Amino acid sequence: MSAYAALDPAYRAFVEEGRCIPDKPRIFNAFKTLPKERTRYILFGQDPYPRPESATGHAFIDGAVKEIFAPTGLSKAVNRATSLRNFVKMALVADGLLSPEDLSQQAIAALDKSALIATINELRQNFERNGVLLLNTALVFEDKKASPRHARAWRPFVRTLLSRLDEGVELILFGSIAKSVEKIPEAARFRSHRLEHPYNHTFVTNPKAHELFGPMRLLRKIG
Repeated sequence: MSAYAALDPAYRAFVEEGRCIPDKPRIFNAFKTLPKERTRYILFGQDPYPRPESATGHAFIDGAVKEIFAPTGLSKAVNRATSLRNFVKMALVADGLLSPEDLSQQAIAALDKSALIATINELRQNFERNGVLLLNTALVFEDKKASPRHARAWRPFVRTLLSRLDEGVELILFGSIAKSVEKIPEAARFRSHRLEHPYNHTFVTNPKAHELFGPMRLLRKIG
């Protein structure tokens, strides 16, 4: 793809060595499951999960998670993934299913889940049904210290991608690294939604997150 060709050749060679996470075949998975013509939003996370089994090529879709819920509330795998856990809680609050005053496992366990999705793959499908491209600002992870450097290295890729999108697309920016996308000249054409990273507990009750994601009904079964 032309956006990938925009990367510095030396950095592109580094990516192709396959020493980062995720492995090379999964880096561009977000583009494989949501075509350009159906993209209404780009959700920029920070970078992939730092575990090979978790990094799927889709921001916030943790490959180590299968089931979202358990009889006791959220599944153990979701509870271990802080950002995903807070995002699911936010979506429950935004949909009016969970009170922001009680975010406990007991409150989640008591919910009627008959109309809710069950798996992480269904969550990805619901994002994409709403036209949300799940893209990280840096498409690979090496270590925490290297994250800002990788985000800068992928900037030519992001610039080229944005230059080829219609102006109606909106940008969702999670955290400080993702907010750097706004400094890219090509981003000026798009409406941006700036939010703290879901790793922060304040994300759960952020009214801006509720306003944006509530109408998407991300935890509801399709159909």
